[in-house]
Amino acid sequence: MAESQDHRKLPRRRGPALNSAIFEAVRAEIAESGYAGLTMDSVAERARASKASLYRRWPGRAALVLDAAYDAMPGPASAPDTGSLREDALAVMRHAARQLDGTVGLAIRGLLGEALQNPAVAAEIREYARGNAGKVMLTIIKQAVARGECDPALATDRTVEAGPALLRQRFIFSSLPIDDNYLVQVVDEVVLPLLGLSPPGVRGQKPNRT
Repeated sequence: MAESQDHRKLPRRRGPALNSAIFEAVRAEIAESGYAGLTMDSVAERARASKASLYRRWPGRAALVLDAAYDAMPGPASAPDTGSLREDALAVMRHAARQLDGTVGLAIRGLLGEALQNPAVAAEIREYARGNAGKVMLTIIKQAVARGECDPALATDRTVEAGPALLRQRFIFSSLPIDDNYLVQVVDEVVLPLLGLSPPGVRGQKPNRT
């Protein structure tokens, strides 16, 4: 670790610019040293930010890493709108799978491992969790409802969370790959039927749009 930087000589960045530099530093540290090797000092050093600026925003490493992971994942504002719920759902699931296969996945595994051993970290994660996956799925389902593609009565909390929940289960508890075939199966066999839709090539009852 290099000597502490003089905060008076650090670049003057605020708001989104500073947050972006910090998040990039977090992901770079995890890619280089893993979650266990990441410290607030190392992030401040890489981001050329003062450690005080980190602690003003985040109470500790877990909250910081969680926000850095969210920064790399799609949010509701970036939800796809292809004109097809199936294609939108596949796009969301594929993007999430790519992120889980990289630095974001390393970060989440590290967070979960630490949370299992430290109740304070678990509480920090609960406080900073955003539920982005469910929010993105809800956004694309609302788009489908607006197009008359599915019945709004079927867009419950359970149907919205089904796809992301299966992805998380596969990522956390299974050694099997999250390949495209699995994602297509989740969308075609779970997400679409729960919303009253049939996958391509399967004749099924169309949703009631009255």
